[in-house]
Amino acid sequence: MSISTVGEAVARIAYLSSDVVISVQPALSRDSEFSKYLHSFAARKSQGLVARAVPEVQSIRHNIDPFLSAFQPLRSGQSVSITTPSSTLLASVSHLYKLAQYPIVIHVSLHPLSHPDYSEITAIRQSGFTFLQSETLQEAQDIAISAHALAVKSGKGVIHFFDITNSANDRPIQYEDRELVKGLLNIDVVRGLQSVHTDARSIYVDDGHHATVTENRLPTLSGSESQPQVVQSAVQALSKVTSREGSSIGSAAGESSADSRPSLSSATSIDSVVIRPVTSEDIQVFLDEIWTKFASVTGRRYHPFEYSGPDEAESALFIFGSTGLFIDEIREAKASDEFARIGIMTARLYRPWLAQDLIDSLPPTVRRIAVLEQIRRKTTKWGPVLLDILMSLRSGPNVIDPPLIVGHQLGYIEPATARQALRGICQNLLSTSPIQNLEIGSTRGPPNSSPPYSLEQPKVETAYMKVLDQLFGERLYIANRLDASDAGISSSIAASPEYGFGSLIARSDHRKRFIREVQDAIKTRDFTTDVPQIWLARWAMNADDPKKANNIASEVIARLETDGSQLAAHLLSSKSLFFKESQWLIGSDAWAYDLGNSGVHHVVASGANVNMLVIDSQPYSERAAADAVRRKKDVGLYAMNFGNAYVASVAVYSSYTQVLEAMIEADQFDGPSVVVAYLPYNREDDSALTVLQETKKAVDTGYWPLYRWNPNHEENGMPNFSLDSERIKRELEEFLRRDNHLSQLMRRHPEFSANLSDSYGSEVRALQKRTAKDAYDKMLDGLYGAPMTILYASDNGNAEGLAKRLGNRGKARGLKTMVMAMDDFPLEDLSGEENVVLITATAGQGEFPQNGRAFWDAVKVTADLDLSNVRFAVFALGDSHYWPRKEDKIYYNKPGKDLDARIALLGAQRLTDVGLGDDQDPDGYQTGYSEWEPKLWQALGVDKVEGLPEEPPPITNEDIKIASNFLRGTIAEGMKDTSTGAIAASDQQLTKFHGTYMQDDRDLRDERKAQGLEPAYAFMIRCRLNGGVATPSQWLQMDSISSSFGNETMKLTTRQTFQFHGVVKGKLKPAMRAINKALMTTIAACGDVNRNVMVSTLPTKSAYHRDVHRVSAKISDHLLPATTAYHEIWLKDDDDSKTKVAGDAIVDHEPLYGPTYLPRKFKITIAIPPHNDTDVYAHDVGLIAIKNSNDRLEGFNVLVGGGMGVTHNNKKTYPRTGSMMGYVPANVVHIVCEKIMLVQRDHGDRKNRKHARLKYTIDDMGVDVFRDKVEDLLEFKFEKPRPFEFKSNIDTFGWQRDEFGTNHFTFFIENGRVEDTTDFPMKTGLREIAKVHKGEFRLTGNQHLCLSGVHDDDLDMIKGMMKEYKLDNLQFSGLRLSSSACVAFPTCGLAMAESERYLPELITKLESCLEENGLRQDSIIMRMTGCPNGCARPWLAEVAFVGKAYGAYNMYLGGGYHGQRLNKLYRSSIQEEEILDIMKPLLKRYALERKDGERFGDFTIRIGMIKATTEGKTFHDDVAEAESDGE
Repeated sequence: MSISTVGEAVARIAYLSSDVVISVQPALSRDSEFSKYLHSFAARKSQGLVARAVPEVQSIRHNIDPFLSAFQPLRSGQSVSITTPSSTLLASVSHLYKLAQYPIVIHVSLHPLSHPDYSEITAIRQSGFTFLQSETLQEAQDIAISAHALAVKSGKGVIHFFDITNSANDRPIQYEDRELVKGLLNIDVVRGLQSVHTDARSIYVDDGHHATVTENRLPTLSGSESQPQVVQSAVQALSKVTSREGSSIGSAAGESSADSRPSLSSATSIDSVVIRPVTSEDIQVFLDEIWTKFASVTGRRYHPFEYSGPDEAESALFIFGSTGLFIDEIREAKASDEFARIGIMTARLYRPWLAQDLIDSLPPTVRRIAVLEQIRRKTTKWGPVLLDILMSLRSGPNVIDPPLIVGHQLGYIEPATARQALRGICQNLLSTSPIQNLEIGSTRGPPNSSPPYSLEQPKVETAYMKVLDQLFGERLYIANRLDASDAGISSSIAASPEYGFGSLIARSDHRKRFIREVQDAIKTRDFTTDVPQIWLARWAMNADDPKKANNIASEVIARLETDGSQLAAHLLSSKSLFFKESQWLIGSDAWAYDLGNSGVHHVVASGANVNMLVIDSQPYSERAAADAVRRKKDVGLYAMNFGNAYVASVAVYSSYTQVLEAMIEADQFDGPSVVVAYLPYNREDDSALTVLQETKKAVDTGYWPLYRWNPNHEENGMPNFSLDSERIKRELEEFLRRDNHLSQLMRRHPEFSANLSDSYGSEVRALQKRTAKDAYDKMLDGLYGAPMTILYASDNGNAEGLAKRLGNRGKARGLKTMVMAMDDFPLEDLSGEENVVLITATAGQGEFPQNGRAFWDAVKVTADLDLSNVRFAVFALGDSHYWPRKEDKIYYNKPGKDLDARIALLGAQRLTDVGLGDDQDPDGYQTGYSEWEPKLWQALGVDKVEGLPEEPPPITNEDIKIASNFLRGTIAEGMKDTSTGAIAASDQQLTKFHGTYMQDDRDLRDERKAQGLEPAYAFMIRCRLNGGVATPSQWLQMDSISSSFGNETMKLTTRQTFQFHGVVKGKLKPAMRAINKALMTTIAACGDVNRNVMVSTLPTKSAYHRDVHRVSAKISDHLLPATTAYHEIWLKDDDDSKTKVAGDAIVDHEPLYGPTYLPRKFKITIAIPPHNDTDVYAHDVGLIAIKNSNDRLEGFNVLVGGGMGVTHNNKKTYPRTGSMMGYVPANVVHIVCEKIMLVQRDHGDRKNRKHARLKYTIDDMGVDVFRDKVEDLLEFKFEKPRPFEFKSNIDTFGWQRDEFGTNHFTFFIENGRVEDTTDFPMKTGLREIAKVHKGEFRLTGNQHLCLSGVHDDDLDMIKGMMKEYKLDNLQFSGLRLSSSACVAFPTCGLAMAESERYLPELITKLESCLEENGLRQDSIIMRMTGCPNGCARPWLAEVAFVGKAYGAYNMYLGGGYHGQRLNKLYRSSIQEEEILDIMKPLLKRYALERKDGERFGDFTIRIGMIKATTEGKTFHDDVAEAESDGE
């Protein structure tokens, strides 16, 4: 194995020799010379030599004061190294003086790489560090080792610097000798250092820490020579003498050459021990020891100054810069060359500068020395190295006839001109009157070079820039824009708040002068006409009002341009100043550290009308690991304390609307405005999903509160502070309390009071666990019998149900049972339990369920938990077929198996072997459980108890419906309970009938649990919208509801209706009322009833569509539940006493449904050939419209028994396409639907909900029998089906005209999500269009939107608005246009994997392949769902991905393009890499081998990749990847 780069050589040594390596990078998504190697070591968990565990690698951007991160680990005794470019050194100089007193090593790559600037080294030479330089690849490795060894020995900081390009052509070297490194570091001494901690709370106050050594000054013994000094570190000496007395002297060093000498006589007085600072002489001694040992092992010897050349040389070059070119030329020199006999010197040890070593290294024959300094930024006439050499060679008492010293400034030299440059240097040196400070080469560096560590705007941060552009357009002026051209100003300076502020002040002064010029011009008669003066006067009166000034500005400019006078031309030369700009400074969280905060201070303290946007990018998940002593300031709180600034805290991925409001208010505020904006990312190229999840956690927990503060509001009787999120952090809370704002806020928002007044954290969670456990203990105290503690970890409720049932059975047997979730149990109490039963399900990829993860994480690492007095048993629930591949079998019941092994390892005794429940067994997990439970009772000695009570059967959905009093339950009472955001479990089933599901935000589950909070409960509301048709007024009301009550987005569903997410319980009833006010409803949008009736959008045949839509409304109304509970619970006024609750005289009646409604959901859809855009085969009833010769509706072919719901690996469940019943006339179709529904009502399976859909009823009784039962109720027969043809099941995008000449445009709404983003203000655009549109909005079954009925008179206006809001863009791939996804994470409780948030990313990764193979325009039906319930109808797609676990999907191929054929499993549980590996070659093959007109799904069947699925019952047969049996 070999090393070929300096970056790798240095990174390896830093990693081996450190506890913590701070990797300074240009950006987190861009590697430095070292970082890719460091990250590779860390990813492999490679062991170092120094770290007790795996060394920690911290990646830090170069512009956020990275050296601050070194203090905390150093003070805790850890060995720290930094890998950095030289560009960070000057900005960190204030830290260097303190860090120099710690054993830190800083490896510095000199930049810019094309021509390094050594002035960044010379500028910090007096900081107290030891400076070592390497020049070749081998030297880089050796000197890196030396630097770490020296830091340990001396206790002082060492800077190892090098020009990485100097060794670019060096041959590879071998890996370091680990034993040599280990010996030089002296690990025993390192361990001593790791035990020494410094108690310092701030890096901004000198903590008194200094590197010291101890001297043992021994007395002269009789008859012997004086004993030499014994020099050793204070840590080493004191650890032997006083560490037991609690000494914490902050020092660092290592052993010396005297370590092997005999110890001091016991008669030696402590007075003979002297502690003093480390000196240059000590450094020389330590370094000589290191290099001597190095030479003895490797044969390579190093010296403070290195000389190469003739021993009798008369001239020498001392080079402080890149030496490679000159050395190569001198080696190849001819005898006749001027420089053939010249020597070269370099400084290996630059600081401390050892003058005598320089003299000793120089041949005495040298008479002339050319000093070459590669320093681009000179601050004095004479270079610093030249002055060092002059002082060494030309001063002092022993100097006689010193050599002539000539300074040169070494610039960039092209390799081709190196010989010429060397010749010029020698000629000048040897001349009778040498020129001092002669410039050699170009001091500006190579042409077209740019510093690799220049500031860049991370890709994700453009989100806020886009918002500013959207809001202010041409008015926007960013003073410190990174891409601005400022002559002679570096990007780092131009981007600073100080520079930007100065720029804005100058710009403001310029405009003030311009206003005065305009006012003077108004008084003159120098215009051609009087018109300009009139407009200029109007403008001057409003020059400081942005809205008025900008409205007038264009008119003023137009009048001046037509005037033609000289004065008009003069004013037009500054015409941009007629506009009142929105002026902004943009900064990152680097401004929040002290080194940048001074600029923020100047802006806020000035009171100037300047807007600042400070973007904070620290991920919430890293906030706990943040170094407390870095003192990252809360810029918003800092600004509020001044009292004169507008302040807002915003997060674009939490509330886009609030960002807009804050920026508009900041722009309007007359004074300084500070908007702190959250945009968390680990890498600059993080996905939007990652940023979204981090943002949600931060906002929800109060780490990043959303608020606006306007100090002017108080004058108008308005509150200064507006809280736009629910929680605030402690520091902000204290500020508000101080100014009595918190109490005002709590009075205005009493529902927030608990969140505002309490600080949440892990201590709260611990208190909750303790309270719950103590309550159980108290309850059990009075009971007799042996105790049994049952702890469960449940994913979908099965494990929890088993645990509670086991607890009840234990009580019946006389045991004192306690049942808790694992995470709710205080782990420290486990050793005190007598009998513990652990029941766990299996989640994801062999993971613990969410309410058991913290318990397991603690159990698996604890080493001090003694369970020797505990007896235990484990039962695990899993699915042996869930992970079919052999290598994945380890995931089967992995949590239970791991828990059983770990608890036993901690000393507990098994009551019985671990029980394994398998979903593949005849009775599922109950098969294994029924064998395991009797063994448990036997082990506990309670297996022979007689007279056990009969257990009540579990409560089913049927029981809940019967007891609900026609869907009332206790919903009304639950809505009034403000102690929780949830409702009762039974009510959660009943609210579905009312069109709403209770959910929680799964992005926040873990974090809220850790904070001691209940899940972030909220409700999804689904509207009932016949045929997906809404008026513009209804669209506007839906838009308003989503913003006022939901999460500011709308979801257009695959069943043509609106869906709102994030509606908290307190807003649920107002939202329902608002929907009713819009003449819409939500009743029966969910639940065991007939749901929304779908209809093809058919924009080209409006009359025909109208006919069909009327029928859909008739069916919907006819099958609507009759209960009045909906009106009673959601719509009645507070004084309405007409309630129907138990005991009242008025009783509801359901003539169609009865008190138990249907066994399961019931769905009806209508398709209008040739468009199957509603997937007519996928529903309980599918109606295929048949038209007459006049293109009007005549009747319907009727399909029955379609359905999509499936359970993974349960072959008793399957999707099914509808079976043809026959044809019926349009006027009776609503009766036909009723009778089909009634047969299902009476014959559907009400015992097993997985078998309760109509598709199973039909397959159980047969299609013919089912048809007969329906016809018996109808009293007429189905006619023979009429011919029809489907050509597609996707939408036709773009403009189309109908038979009346009106226009229709179908928008592409990706996955149905209507929202505003910084790239695409879709929601705003549709809202604005709805305000002027006179036709309809038709929601499609593919989650898109058709703007229907646009008259030609309005066409240009609508097109203009569509262009303005980017709604006319249809330039997407055919794959994207044909895709669909369900919601899945974060709101769907059933989701196993991402869907809506991931499918767009997956398609993006396939689109380059589509382009390469000419398939960009080809429609391929791709669908994704987060679980197998099939909301996006994946089983009919040509290619589908169905979530199996987070990040893992089952892949299906072979669906019919028209939606007529089911697909089949191709691969199970594959992740993105495997998906791409399959899809890319397959797409290429499709492009090359397909027949004319052959669709992708048909192609996969023809080439034998997959077998065709002929009916639902064969869905699991002949799959491409057989699921192997469990082991």
